[in-house]
Amino acid sequence: MKTKQLLLGDEALALGAINAGLSGAYAYPGTPSTEILEYVQANPVAKERKIHSHWSSNEKTAYEEALGLSYCGKRSIVSMKHVGLNVAADPFVNSAMTGANGGMIVIAADDPSMHSSQNEQDSRYYADFALIPALEPTNQQEAYDMARYGFELSERHGVPVLARLVTRLSHSRAVVETDKEAQAENEVHFPENGRNWVLMPGNSRRRYPELIKTYETLAEESNTSPFNYYKDGPDHKLGIIVSGIAANYYNELFPEGSPFPVVKISQYPIPAKLVARLMDECEAVMVIEEGQPYIESRLRGIADNANLYGKLTGQLPRTGELTPDAVRDALIKVLGAESEVGKQLAKEAPIPTPQIVMPRPPALCQGCGHRDVYSALNDALKEQPGARVFGDIGCYTLGYLSPFNAIDTCVDMGASITMAKGAADAGVHPAVAIIGDSTFTHSGMTGLLDAINENSPITVIISDNLTTGMTGGQDSQGTGKLEDICIGLGADPKHVRTIDSLPKLHDEMMALFREEFDYPGCSVVISRRECIQTARRHKK
Repeated sequence: MKTKQLLLGDEALALGAINAGLSGAYAYPGTPSTEILEYVQANPVAKERKIHSHWSSNEKTAYEEALGLSYCGKRSIVSMKHVGLNVAADPFVNSAMTGANGGMIVIAADDPSMHSSQNEQDSRYYADFALIPALEPTNQQEAYDMARYGFELSERHGVPVLARLVTRLSHSRAVVETDKEAQAENEVHFPENGRNWVLMPGNSRRRYPELIKTYETLAEESNTSPFNYYKDGPDHKLGIIVSGIAANYYNELFPEGSPFPVVKISQYPIPAKLVARLMDECEAVMVIEEGQPYIESRLRGIADNANLYGKLTGQLPRTGELTPDAVRDALIKVLGAESEVGKQLAKEAPIPTPQIVMPRPPALCQGCGHRDVYSALNDALKEQPGARVFGDIGCYTLGYLSPFNAIDTCVDMGASITMAKGAADAGVHPAVAIIGDSTFTHSGMTGLLDAINENSPITVIISDNLTTGMTGGQDSQGTGKLEDICIGLGADPKHVRTIDSLPKLHDEMMALFREEFDYPGCSVVISRRECIQTARRHKK
């Protein structure tokens, strides 16, 4: 029996996993992937079945927990944003060598246009690098359907499966036809060949040729995947390759049907036979894909192919999200404005409208404790012309903007502490790191251990708002334990200081910062005040 629901792309994939017998969902919050675990946590079936769905300390720990569940024969998902896959890269690549026992889907939500990210990296390259199959849904219905298919694919070939979403699909809604009942979960069962799961060199040397052979089988299977197809068209002057959400942008231009042959790709490895047929039958080929030119670069030889068009040849933009307008412009460039299709596309192009809404840059909330930390920090540093402040990933990164202009760097999760240590090693004083409580337990603790072991003269400010504020107020793993963690790592208890980040304590905060700047060793200041948004919710 089927029913229909209005779902985000994130929610569709999560519900598909639940209905396909999910036993555990693991994640660290990050836009645009956050809603996946939130949906599992709120789903009635998941609650009734007591499906594990707790936030992990970071993406690496989440990945390894999901892999442990898979080892026991259960079906698991682990979700993260694209840069989170960098954090989980070690277990991701090595899990191709161990394989999967219960079905395991790794969900990476990419962020073209960098709506809330440091870069536009494309997770398909990771799947290719690790020799892991990938699924890239075109719409919310495919996202739902791919969950069950992905588990079955994972179990059939004994490998994890990457599911790649993008922001526009993750955060848009559509009607999805779903199952009314969820299938039973797998029973616990362990791998038949346990040697695969002990990656000693002798086992890995035996396993690697098996993985390559499996990948060759997966490549052949892509040609007959229900999510890949070749659809012929009357005009063979141009062939079109579309992948994932980009298929929608192309289809919008031709509501009556494509005049050109189309290969649609939503399962990887690239279906070589479908692509070869298109390239043989068409005079030229255009590749339309969201993200980086992954497919195009693999089709292009050492010498440029004059009949292959896409991002590498400049018809489509290399940066930012794709749009139907960008696809239209690219087709007009390739076909010519005087061609029949070119004239039709130009005629239907929308008239540009002036921007009437002024852009509003992001800012820290009024009443946010981070504001008071930066205010006191700036005042404390006025007499320190050589100071540098190393920032981190979170709401408090907005301290870079006016009116605070308070941080000098922000690179990746946890880099504030380690970069401050490196700056201190170069002779910078004071070298200040500012990091949030959730980011600290995600990636900051090991950096602090380095600084403690060398007693590096840095001041680490942990701006503790008792939550993971940037992604909507999820639990922070270090709440109530930050002082104990720092002291347990070896920090001098005399220089693990705590203060409430309140406007009335501005002078006390400023004095405390100055004291710790003068200390010739590693010190930690924990400034604490609950996030104004979660405080409002708790009050209600």
